Amino acid sequence: MFDILKEDIASVRDRDPAVGSVAEVLFLYPGVKAIRAHRRAHKCYEHGFIFLARMISQRAARKTGIEIHPGATIGRRFFIDHGTGVVIGETAEIGDDVTIYQGVTLGGTGKDVGKRHPTVGNNVMIGAGAKVLGPLHIGDNSKIAAGSVVLNDIPANCTAVGTPARVVKLDGVRVEHVQNLDQIHIPDPVAQELERLENEIKELSAKLEAKEKENK
Repeated sequence: MFDILKEDIASVRDRDPAVGSVAEVLFLYPGVKAIRAHRRAHKCYEHGFIFLARMISQRAARKTGIEIHPGATIGRRFFIDHGTGVVIGETAEIGDDVTIYQGVTLGGTGKDVGKRHPTVGNNVMIGAGAKVLGPLHIGDNSKIAAGSVVLNDIPANCTAVGTPARVVKLDGVRVEHVQNLDQIHIPDPVAQELERLENEIKELSAKLEAKEKENK
C-alpha cells in the first residue's frame, strides 16, 4: 500500500504543475484522499463488508466532494484533478494512468442491469464536466473533451468531443465528415477507395453494355 501511495503522489506531481510539495499532495489534494479511502472501501467490499465499505466511501464523499462506489475497480496511478462533483458508479472499471477532472460522471443510464457503468482503458484523460454513461468502453490512450456526453464506445487512440460525443481524431489525425458517423464506424480510406473503384467499374460496364447494344 505504501508503494502504491508513493506512485499516486508521483503521478500527481508529474501531471499537475501547481504542486508545491509531497506534503501538499498527501494532505491537501482531495483526489488523493478519495482514492486512498476507496482502496480501503474496495477491500471491505470484496470481503463482503458492504455496510463498512459504504460508510468509508460516504465519509470520503462528504470530505472531498468525490463519490466513488466501493464496488468500482480502479487501477494504479489514478489522478483526479480538483475533483469536486466527480461520481464513479459501482460497476465502473478504470485502468492504469487515468486522469479525470472535476464534474466527471462515470455513471449508468438506468436501462442496464449487471454491468451498468463504463470501462475505461489505460492512459485515458476525461475532461471537466464530461458524462460517460452506460456499460460502454473507452479505449487506451483516448481523450474525452470537457463537457462531452459519451453514450457509445470510443476506440483506442481517439479524441472525442460533443453531445453526444463523436470521434474527431484518430491516432492524432483529424477524422473528416465525422458528424455523419457513430463512434465505432470511423472512415477507412482503403475501403472508401475500393468502393469508389467498384462504382466506377459498374458505371463503365453499363456504358459498355449500352454501346454493344447500340452497335447490334
